[in-house]
Formats: sequence, structure tokens, C-alpha cells
Amino acid sequence: MTLEAAGVSDAEESVYRHLVTAGQASAGDVAARTGLSPAEAEAVLDALAVKGMASHTDVLPRHFRATPPDVALIPRLKRNADALDLARAEATSLLQVYRDTMRRRDAGELIEVITGAEALRQHLRQIQASAQDEMLWFCKAQYVAMPSGSNSSEFEALARGVRYRVLYEKAFFDDEGAVDNVVAGVRAGETARAVPHLPLRLAVADRAIAVCPLVPGGPQGNPDEPTAALVRDSNLLAALVALFERYWEDAVPLDVDDAGAVAGTDGVGGPDPLSAVDRRLLALLVAGVTDKAVATQLGLSRRTVQRHIQRMMELAGAATRMQLAWQAARRGWL
Repeated sequence: MTLEAAGVSDAEESVYRHLVTAGQASAGDVAARTGLSPAEAEAVLDALAVKGMASHTDVLPRHFRATPPDVALIPRLKRNADALDLARAEATSLLQVYRDTMRRRDAGELIEVITGAEALRQHLRQIQASAQDEMLWFCKAQYVAMPSGSNSSEFEALARGVRYRVLYEKAFFDDEGAVDNVVAGVRAGETARAVPHLPLRLAVADRAIAVCPLVPGGPQGNPDEPTAALVRDSNLLAALVALFERYWEDAVPLDVDDAGAVAGTDGVGGPDPLSAVDRRLLALLVAGVTDKAVATQLGLSRRTVQRHIQRMMELAGAATRMQLAWQAARRGWL
């Protein structure tokens, strides 16, 4: 029987099919045809009538006709499909509530310990395969589980539209073949930057799950099997993402030219972008001196002072003077 999805029992389906074939039938006719008792046939026919799948005459003995299937079944199937979609959505919501509850009660739901190079490689491949939006990476020198150039999962993810933001520390480029592998990644769509040093290894998928080795590794690190943590949605994960963004702000973009040469691998920016006048002006500005007083002390016009300030704001990526002061302190301009 195939009409269960429409809320029709096997007996009702059997009788309905008979009505569709016969055109009309009494309870006695149905009983003789289907093997039901007359009382059972009468009950099933009444049930079909209640469901709008059959109608009957008022003259005794009553004769029943099948309601056309497009009228009797399709609306019921649509209602049931809508109910199923609603139930599925509710089940998904309940599952999330359940997971959140378990995470609060069981740390194992938040952090899973991974031991061994092969297990670590497998998890790194899995989170990249499941990533839908963005991957964040800290790449330190001397691999723990995945040698440079062996991460084919990145190219597969890039091909399907996943963004990769990768931070490399300066020592990473001393590894054999590292520069060529970075060039291949950038040409495939990776956005790469460099810093002098990174505090740890890290991979984050869609800001929802992270892999972070727990002990030093690599040829000069811990000689034992690598141990890493799989961190799910939590304050700890949010802190790891914030750490990435903090380093990303100060990192130097890696530029790859047509010949495959990479600039910026030392993680140090170019020449000092501020002139001596800029620095004196900035110091006065941070001290709370007005534009007019700054102009007087430096022997500049107010318009020139404002142009200097606007240029420094653009260099620092600041939208306000307060942000400029904060960025200046962070970048060592003061």
C-alpha cells in the first residue's frame, strides 16, 4: 500500500481503489470484493466519506462513489508535506537546543581531544570538506601532521567558493617548497598575509569549529604523537577567532607577481609611512590640542593640518580621530 503518506490506512486504500475501479459500490459489494465483513466495509466507507475521499447516496442501501484522486489525495498530501516540513524544522530546533544543553553540561561536547598525526589530518580534511563560507588558518613553521603542499582539501574548497584567509609566520618560508606552495594557494584564490611570529597553530571553519594543537609539534617540537583540540561553538572558539583577527590586522599582505616571486614574507611592513611632521602633529592631537593650536605650533594652515590627519586616518583604517589615536598607539606611531 502506498497512500500512508496521505493519512490513509491499508483498508481504506484498498476500498478506495475498489471504488475508483468500480465507479460505485455498496457496503455489501465492497465486502464481497475485499474480504472485509459487511460491518467492517461499512465502517471503512464511512471513514472515507469523513475524509472527503468518498460520497454516498441517501437511498438505502447506500452506494458510495470515489472522490476524484486530485481532489481527495493531493490536498491531503500537501497538508501532510507542510506538516512534515514543520516537524522537520522543529526537530532541527530541538536538536540545537539539545546540543546547547549538552555542551553546558558536558565539556566533551565543546572540546574533543584528537591524538595522533593521522587523526589530526583526517579532522583537518573533514572540517575543510564541510566548510561553506570561510576558513581561517595560522600556519607556523615545521608541520605537525600535514606537510606544506599536501593540503589538497584547500584547493577543492576554494573551487567551490570557500574563502581562505591564511596567516604565515616568517619562519614558515624557510621550509622546503613553502614559497611555491603559498604561490599556488594565492593563485587559486587564497588571501595570504605574513607576520614575524604566530603564537600557535590554528584552523577555523565557518567560525563554528576549530582545530588547535595542544602541545608543540614538528621536527623540533614534542617528539610524541601530536595532540590537538577540536573546539566547537563556545566562548573559547570566539576567543580563538578574535585572536586570528587581531593578528590579521597587523599582518603584511603577501603579493605574488607573474614570475611567482612573493613579497612580504618577512611579515614586516614597508618604510615608515609617517613623516616627522606627521608624528609631531599626531602627538599634539593625542594630547588634546586643537587643530588651530596645532597649526600655530607647526607653522601650518588649519587646512594642511586637517589633510595630514585625514591621510593618517586612511593609513590606519580609522573612521574617527579617537580610532586614529588607538591605531597610532597600537602601531607604534607615537
